[in-house]
Amino acid sequence: MKLSNATLANLPAGIVTPTYDRSALSAGIVHIGLGNFHRAHQAWYLHRLMQQGKALDWAIIGAGVRAGDAAMRDRLLAQDCLTTLIELDPAGRSAEVTGAMIDFLPVEEGNAALIRAMSDPAIRIVALTVTEGGYYVDATGALDLSHPDIRHDAANPDTPRTAFGAMVAALKIRRDAGHGPFTGQCCDNLQHNGVILRQTVVGLARLSDADLADWIDANATFPNAMVDCIVPATGESELALARDLGVDDAAPVTHENYRQWVIEDAFCAGRPPWEDAGATLTDDVHAYETMKIRTLNAGHQVLANAGELLGVPTIAACMSEPQIAAFFRKVQTTEIIPYIDAVPEVTPAEYLALIERRFANPEIHDTTRRVAFDGSSRHPGFVLPILRDALAAGGPIEGLALTEALWCRMCAGTREDGSDIAPNDPHWADLTAAAQTAKDRPAAWLEQAQFYGDLGENTALAQAFAKWLNLIWADGSWHALQHYAETVG
Repeated sequence: MKLSNATLANLPAGIVTPTYDRSALSAGIVHIGLGNFHRAHQAWYLHRLMQQGKALDWAIIGAGVRAGDAAMRDRLLAQDCLTTLIELDPAGRSAEVTGAMIDFLPVEEGNAALIRAMSDPAIRIVALTVTEGGYYVDATGALDLSHPDIRHDAANPDTPRTAFGAMVAALKIRRDAGHGPFTGQCCDNLQHNGVILRQTVVGLARLSDADLADWIDANATFPNAMVDCIVPATGESELALARDLGVDDAAPVTHENYRQWVIEDAFCAGRPPWEDAGATLTDDVHAYETMKIRTLNAGHQVLANAGELLGVPTIAACMSEPQIAAFFRKVQTTEIIPYIDAVPEVTPAEYLALIERRFANPEIHDTTRRVAFDGSSRHPGFVLPILRDALAAGGPIEGLALTEALWCRMCAGTREDGSDIAPNDPHWADLTAAAQTAKDRPAAWLEQAQFYGDLGENTALAQAFAKWLNLIWADGSWHALQHYAETVG
């Protein structure tokens, strides 16, 4: 059955569908970046509220700023912006069609339609999932003023290239019209993600209009949040799975049977009652996001680079390989958990056990390639802050150094069976050149200051990294993992 408003009533009986009148919804949110994660997470929470008869004036208008977003727009508009969510629980699969999204803006140069939509005072939240590396942060954590996109938007504030430039342009229109600002809501996996979004928006505004920047900084809010749900990419097998369930969906989403959303309650123009759909509202997101980003997101990098090098196709398959799983657990318990505080009702050790169960879910075909993508953002964002804490505390770093050596070896572009690793990072060419140089001179990898900052100057890290990288090149990754398990600590 082709998915659309007209066919919802004819879908198989086991598929949950919207009980609310979608024609009566009105928009309150513009969401930029309509990938799988957003549709399985924020959009799902809103859909659940609507199923309760709540938040009917908070529907989502989708948007994108990259040329590739146009293809997703076409797919979703053709099915009335509906999405089939398929939960992959080892105990049994289930499906639900969500309908919180009601439109998708044209994807166009200059972003006029996006600016116009965000200028409407009915839009009270502008949310984003644009990937961890999409916020123009340099190696020091500041806004990268040298980036061509930032320079373009500073010089052309009325026809911006970036989502943030479009937000600035819309906020200017709202201010000039006497309207209040919207809340900027980051839904990406970044520590202090609201702070980073504020830095990018306000910093970009300051390059062209200092008074506007001051107004945004004083009046707009950018709540920090922790988001969590494992959502694999959609390919032919996911499309076929939806068809097997009786739905012809051009963009279905599979996901695990777990979600978490912890949100700072700081919304300048109001918000849906997210807590009624299971979100946690708190004034202290930091402890939650630290636990999640360090255990899950950094843990993903511990697994994925080893898995990609060794031809292990998925995260679940990595967890079923004893040597890789042992490496993961040892790094977590000795080098990551010591720098994580407990949160209400869960200790770091209990959370690690939860992550291990989730990663091992055989129904989730989350590829090592997807998880290893954009390591140039994910290692600086997830792994290197732990390394800094460990070095400052004088704690062990061998497993984290091995993690970095595995990333370096992966970026050389070949697996250990000789097969090629296709480019998998926005900076792939530079990473490959550095990795190949590091084969003979390991320090060349850590000298990439745009990723490592001053960490490359740390003698303890340099020595540990060189030891592991040399061992990987000489005897292979399996041997390095075994050597770490048997000799370290």
